[in-house]
Amino acid sequence: MAVSVLDARGLKCPQPTLKITVMSIKMKPGDVLEVIADCATFEKDVRDWCSRARKTLLWVREEGSAKKVQIQF
Repeated sequence: MAVSVLDARGLKCPQPTLKITVMSIKMKPGDVLEVIADCATFEKDVRDWCSRARKTLLWVREEGSAKKVQIQF
């Protein structure tokens, strides 16, 4: 199981979820992607993305003015 990190701070939604989509191509089953972003709708967007893509959202945490999430593939 590999853990990859994506720093999407400073990007406006939906760019963080578009970057998650690009990263998802490289992910193998069981891999984890940790993403941090600070756009206003990031948490909702990533929850919707996980639901559509049938991936597991492991957790969401506040990190200053940003949100950090982990997605398992």
